[in-house]
Amino acid sequence: ACNAHGIYCVPLYDTLGAGAIEFILCHAEVEIAFVEEKKIGEVLKTLPNATKFLKTIVSFGKVSPDQKEKVEQNGLSIYSWSEFVLKGDGAEEKYELPPKEKADICTIMYTSGTTGDPKGVLISNKSIITIVSAVDEFLRNSNEQIREDDVYISYLPLAHIFDRVIEEVFIHHGASIGFWRGDVKLLVEDIGELKPTIFCAVPRVLDRIYGGLQDKVSTGGFLKKTLFNVAYKYKQGNMIKGSKHEDAASIFDKLVFTKVKRGLGGRVRVILSGAAPLSNHVEEFLRVVTCSHVLQGYGLTETCAGSFVSLPNNMSMLGTVGPPVPYVEVHLESVPEMGYDALSKESPRGEICIRGDTLFSGYYKREDLTKEVLVDGWFHTGDIGEWQHDGSMKIIDRKKNIFKLSQGEYVAVENLENIFGQAPNVDSIWVYGNSFESCLVAVINPNKQGLERWAESNGVSGDFASICGDAKAKEFILEELSKTGKDKKLKGFEMIRAVHLEPVLFDMERDLITPTYKKKRPQLLKYYQ
Repeated sequence: ACNAHGIYCVPLYDTLGAGAIEFILCHAEVEIAFVEEKKIGEVLKTLPNATKFLKTIVSFGKVSPDQKEKVEQNGLSIYSWSEFVLKGDGAEEKYELPPKEKADICTIMYTSGTTGDPKGVLISNKSIITIVSAVDEFLRNSNEQIREDDVYISYLPLAHIFDRVIEEVFIHHGASIGFWRGDVKLLVEDIGELKPTIFCAVPRVLDRIYGGLQDKVSTGGFLKKTLFNVAYKYKQGNMIKGSKHEDAASIFDKLVFTKVKRGLGGRVRVILSGAAPLSNHVEEFLRVVTCSHVLQGYGLTETCAGSFVSLPNNMSMLGTVGPPVPYVEVHLESVPEMGYDALSKESPRGEICIRGDTLFSGYYKREDLTKEVLVDGWFHTGDIGEWQHDGSMKIIDRKKNIFKLSQGEYVAVENLENIFGQAPNVDSIWVYGNSFESCLVAVINPNKQGLERWAESNGVSGDFASICGDAKAKEFILEELSKTGKDKKLKGFEMIRAVHLEPVLFDMERDLITPTYKKKRPQLLKYYQ
């Protein structure tokens, strides 16, 4: 409806607090807000400050008398959904839809804001049309396509560009979209009911699927465990040799791996990971056991989501985000202070810069920030990439997440988190250091099942929280980190010297992560300092 009438649509994450909601409502000059019934209270907390622009609130459900009274006291109107629909009933006036151009702004998408205030990213009609065409072209080149009988389950935030673009692709093809009930405890049930054919996820969701499957295998008894491991090694070996996943071990697919596929509804043929890096071991495992294409993509809100996507049935691209999608130009720019040379013949490394019609039109009311990242038509992503010999891109670092230790050594913290995150029994890790200290420390969410098994074997008693506080448990995790660091040939100053084991996962309730599970470093520092 907004697109048809040429109205800017400004989606908000339902996890935002009143402060962030107020900032966006005022910054985007929102005049009418459509709100889930249970979230009306959060919008009302923005009054009276938001009334400078906000005139109308529409609930997708009901409105209580108290809510109506408070809204009207502030000079606004509020409608339940049934009241709002009735306002259009019997209207005889014919409304001519305004003409629209490709360059017109379609939506303002506010970044989830890992630092500072969210930025309003202006996305044009042309950007969305181009990325939809790019997805179609990519699928054609991969002997795939979106069909009318395809089904997508939407459970990622609607305010995130990843979900938005996938939905645009499905609408373009007349395929089906099912929406989850909004309760993570019911997600598996929703998937089983809907039986999606395309499944999109952020790495944290896939990590949980991986962890659950590993736990089932390890507790499944000797025969089941042996059969699974034999099947896995056989299929993995054939896929590495070049076999398509559907041809690599058809007997084992029927005997062993079809149970995994049933857990995702039984019809999934493509799993797409985005929004953050997916660990190599998780990606490889899922490629083997899900009987589906498992692809990893890379993009930003500013690039209208996917700028790179890995290719199906290509195990050599494990750990990469694949080649650029059609209609996108890419080059690397050297970052000498971090030792990255984009012109290196051995391994070109540098900041990823992107150009093309998928790019955003600028940051709303922030021309200064727009000029910082858009230079001569190239968008500077802030991410460090490395070209692979097969034309794929590997994300290895983040330009801004570097700091000096007291001895003058630069530390690329995001790269270290990706490496140490592969250590056994580590679910999530935040690494910290500064120029006044000579070593790194970390806050770690340990894997509950793994740490409890270790505790049982090593005479450490108590619940999970008390185990996390045990000095022996910290030594154990430090040893795991040290082994991983040595295996990856890290330098001495890059090793973790002390850890705090946090039994509660980093969460949005404490404002430690964004809705797409990216770490909020300033907030993490404030919370744990």
